Amino acid sequence: MQALRLSRPRLRPRHAERALASVGALALLTAAAVTGLAPGVSSASSHREAPLSSGDPRADNTDVYAFTSPDRPDTVTLVANWIPFEEPNGGPNFYPFANDARYNIKIDADGNGKPDTTYTWKFTDHTRDSANQFLYNTGVVKSLDDPTLNFRQTYTLTVTDAHGRTKALVKDAPAAPSNVGRASMPDYASLRKQALVSLPGGGRTFAGQASDPFFLDLRIFDLLYGGNLKETGHNTLAGYNVNTIALQVPKKALALKGDPRRNPVIGVWSTTDRQGADVSGGQGKGLEAAAGSANGAAGGGPRTPDQGGPAGWHQVSRLGNPLVNEVVVPLKYKDAFNALPPELDHTVTPVVNAVKDPIVPKLIQKIYGIPAPATPRNDLVEIFLTGICKACGPIKADLNSQLLNADTDKRAFLASEELRLNMSVKPTAHPNRLGVLAQDLGGFPNGRRLNDDVVDIELQALEGAAQTGKIVPGLATGDRVDTPYRQPGSTFPYVALPNTAAVNQADSLHPGGGVNAGFGGNAFGGGSPVVAYTAIGGGALLACAGGLALRRRRHGRA
Repeated sequence: MQALRLSRPRLRPRHAERALASVGALALLTAAAVTGLAPGVSSASSHREAPLSSGDPRADNTDVYAFTSPDRPDTVTLVANWIPFEEPNGGPNFYPFANDARYNIKIDADGNGKPDTTYTWKFTDHTRDSANQFLYNTGVVKSLDDPTLNFRQTYTLTVTDAHGRTKALVKDAPAAPSNVGRASMPDYASLRKQALVSLPGGGRTFAGQASDPFFLDLRIFDLLYGGNLKETGHNTLAGYNVNTIALQVPKKALALKGDPRRNPVIGVWSTTDRQGADVSGGQGKGLEAAAGSANGAAGGGPRTPDQGGPAGWHQVSRLGNPLVNEVVVPLKYKDAFNALPPELDHTVTPVVNAVKDPIVPKLIQKIYGIPAPATPRNDLVEIFLTGICKACGPIKADLNSQLLNADTDKRAFLASEELRLNMSVKPTAHPNRLGVLAQDLGGFPNGRRLNDDVVDIELQALEGAAQTGKIVPGLATGDRVDTPYRQPGSTFPYVALPNTAAVNQADSLHPGGGVNAGFGGNAFGGGSPVVAYTAIGGGALLACAGGLALRRRRHGRA
């Protein structure tokens, strides 16, 4: 990135000034306050970053990824994760998707903050014997329709356009089950392969469990390691799983007017809807009103019979860029922010001062003596709200703003928090974990790949690296957690297979844990069926989540 001058963005100054510069970078280290929040009926994006998150983990977005498929460069892959801190041995019920929620991935192709394309997954539970069994599986599971798989899920996938027209892409598609362990599921890779579903027009979809690809050292909340960066280097999320929804579609399915050559830039975010849930109450009059409007327009358009109102569908979770709600939005407004669509971000004023004049650089200056960059931080507004373009603000480069699309109506463009991807940037054979900061234009903040080190990238952006074009030397090592716990795969859905070892048994030297259970296998040798009895611990696994602020790998939601 080129060095830049601090100046007011030329793009709609009123909106840019008031917009929620939801840069996960802005307060990358300041969300410790979310620890110990009260449960509720609905959730928020990212790893337990809002007060209601711990009460509804199945609605809690943890991360969103968007990248050109490395092995199919004519397609884009979108990955969204839910349910943070899944301890692998969390039986007997393990981790199903909610059957009373809607899981969405939304795409804004013209930059007006509204979805032009919305993909929605809705899950259904199937139990073979609920009267005489408590087990998830009653023997070795070799296929998704095996009689020994007592509990399974299927889903429908629909796509909705900007005018509210919806069509079904798949019905009764199988979701991959939670990985119970080697005895129960000796060949989990085969089970996941059976859950890969083809879509009309050449796309694919997947829903199931995966190793959490987010990575970071959460001990940063102990007063920034107590001023001693030598204390870094522990991946707090190692060994945990998440529930993943992945989608791979041709670029023309996402681009404005179906033309990725003229209009290569898209904005991406994920949401969760619940029927009857409301997260806006008590959050402050201004943001509460905005959240109320958002609930009525959860689909990005006019209110419809299934949206808003006491019995309608309400957006309760939202995630675009990593580490946004955790570390930027004040605690008082976190739940209401999760009900907002990006089109209303420019109306949110309570967090603007914190964005333009963030606390974290001052804290780092106090503890580590690294000078805080001058304010206002219009570079961060550009990176996370408008996308990067020469007409957008101080960063003199054209990269990933929808204003670069030939057919965008510039008069309708709004600053809004979205994960933006320029689909014309070709994937590289040797990705750099620091993405754009390392001159790898295919990485974050131009989309997000599974190996992008968003914590270190955003920390550098927070400290002004985008202004100088140089890495800040004093923080060059970041948190010294540079890769996911398990490396992503080379083919769709790319996410690594889920872990089966107890988290307190796994470490970087023994990723399979004490029983080497990482990727499945018959623990007892031979092929005889073995009934898996596992400890009941599904709720306790969330207690360690604390303030997953530095997050998003969310472990949005980062």
